[in-house]
Amino acid sequence: MSESTRRPNAGRRELIKFAGASLFLLVTPVGQAAINRQQGVLAVRVWPAADYTRVTIELGAPLKFSHFTIKDPDRLVVDLEGIELNSVLDGLGSKITADDPNIKLLRAGRFKPGVVRLVMELKNEVRPQVFELAPVGNYGHRLVLDVYPLEPPDPLMQFLARNEFNTDVADDNAAEKGKPSQDPVETARAEKPSKRKPIVDRLVTITIDPGHGGEDPGAVGRGGSLEKNVTLSIARRLKAKIDAEPNMRAVLTRDTDFFVPLQMRVQKARRIRSDLFLSIHADAFVRPDANGSSVFALSENGASSSAARYLAQKENEADLIGGANLNVKDPMLARTLLDLSQTATISDSLKLGKEVLNEIGGINRLHKGSVEQAGFAVLKAPDIPSILVETAFISNPEEERRLNDEAYQNKMAEAIIAGIRKYFAKNPPLAKSKLARLD
Repeated sequence: MSESTRRPNAGRRELIKFAGASLFLLVTPVGQAAINRQQGVLAVRVWPAADYTRVTIELGAPLKFSHFTIKDPDRLVVDLEGIELNSVLDGLGSKITADDPNIKLLRAGRFKPGVVRLVMELKNEVRPQVFELAPVGNYGHRLVLDVYPLEPPDPLMQFLARNEFNTDVADDNAAEKGKPSQDPVETARAEKPSKRKPIVDRLVTITIDPGHGGEDPGAVGRGGSLEKNVTLSIARRLKAKIDAEPNMRAVLTRDTDFFVPLQMRVQKARRIRSDLFLSIHADAFVRPDANGSSVFALSENGASSSAARYLAQKENEADLIGGANLNVKDPMLARTLLDLSQTATISDSLKLGKEVLNEIGGINRLHKGSVEQAGFAVLKAPDIPSILVETAFISNPEEERRLNDEAYQNKMAEAIIAGIRKYFAKNPPLAKSKLARLD
């Protein structure tokens, strides 16, 4: 912006070229700022990731909006009606980092009285989704701009590209042996090769789901810790330990701080034909003395306790807080999630949960000594044994400190993988065809 436009001059307008249209940039006077505080933009947050980049605009009141795309170069244009520029929108461009996978630039300008135009310059062609979210939790009205790459990363293709989905274990081990790698997990494996006999006789894949992320912080500890950060840290440690096991590989549903809708977490696991699904969380309660770790599985016949029912309801609200576009449905996935005739899978989930719970009991008090059950949406894959691990109560000051301690995170990851080993020792995985199904 030029020096002249930065000077507070309510009567001065400068014509600028903006997204193929002539826009007028109005420097807002003090009187208009008071209106903006009531009706305008309160905050803008950006969540970049390889899967997609999300821009969230939080507002004091609902507004009308429209959007369209422009080619050569690729741009997304969004018109916000009923507001004027304010300092939040004026600083929009600083929110975009150079390493954002999808967005090159983002800027705002006054298109006409009462209409602000946002222009998003894109690094590649995208599939945009623009939708509103009603107030929930600590958030007011939100307008969400999601830009998905036209060809988003495919977890199955990533596995194939990294030679990690070859079910011929001998070939897989031969391919890995002696190959230099920059991956810290592979480096650790090379430096400290496992002497354990493989528990399984084929390559098994395990999906690890760090709970919450992005717009959804999860529970917040009294010391300010965010559940989404704790779960990601523990999940990364668990992935490293699984990848170092003979004949095992793990994939994360998210590897950075962005929101993944609950159904998409299940879909990612099914896409790579996972053998197990583990969702990592940190519990919270209104009383700070609540403590202990828990393990949950899906229930077909109602929750096993009122506490389990409450927790499932709370976790299932993640889509509302994180901001899933409920207007976009995957019919195949919807049918999958509605299919509750999964007695065998739930039985295996309970077996897995019992082994993991027993191991976790060695490092922390158990909130309840048995695996509980409730209708967790993230556990509804009909063909994958799935559990949800509440690692500790982040609302408990002492357990919050432990959850942020690297040694405890490492112990928790080690306890979970020890439970996985014992589960597979008693329940060997069935053989799979070498090609994963693509549905």
